[in-house]
Amino acid sequence: MKIGVCGIACEICPKMVKGECPNGEAGCVPRDNKFCAICTCAFNRHIMHCFGCREFPCETTKSGPIAFGYCRYIAGKN
Repeated sequence: MKIGVCGIACEICPKMVKGECPNGEAGCVPRDNKFCAICTCAFNRHIMHCFGCREFPCETTKSGPIAFGYCRYIAGKN
């Protein structure tokens, strides 16, 4: 199972399910990506997943695909 930068399993990501993932079968990885602010942010911060960032959750994670309330919950910030 591949886990995207945002922390969601690629197999259930809404963009992957719809066939709209800009990374195709590779899924979301940290890289400069004009289609995904989350991937670009992780790339710039040199982290593999958002939840590895001390600022998680942040304004960038509000863009989804995971609900921001859930991000706050898993970060223990609710």
